[in-house]
Amino acid sequence: MALPRSPTSSWMQNLDMPSRLFETGSNDYELYEEDDEFVLSVEMPGFEPDEISVSWDNGVLNIAAEHEDEQRDQRRTYHRRFRFPKDVDEEGITAEYTNGILEVRLPVQRGATVTGTEIEVQS
Repeated sequence: MALPRSPTSSWMQNLDMPSRLFETGSNDYELYEEDDEFVLSVEMPGFEPDEISVSWDNGVLNIAAEHEDEQRDQRRTYHRRFRFPKDVDEEGITAEYTNGILEVRLPVQRGATVTGTEIEVQS
């Protein structure tokens, strides 16, 4: 009998589904804001720049990659979506892939503010 790959919490033991569905995503990226732009660094070792696709659609950055190793009959894929809370200057987005790290820079539009509704906290 194989041991589980990750510990399950007591509330999940009676559920008929793998605990991996509830694991948080791997920490393969870092996102921060500096000098009026978002900087996203994603660890993607083993891919070539022409195997990586980066697209922007209405506040969502989509990163996808696919690598086929025909000699080993293996295929690797990567796909992540990132939603951004501020207006990003679409024309100013840049992406660079160096030494297995994809760095995407997303400049925030000047004067853009996050709009929304303030929610009162009840006590």
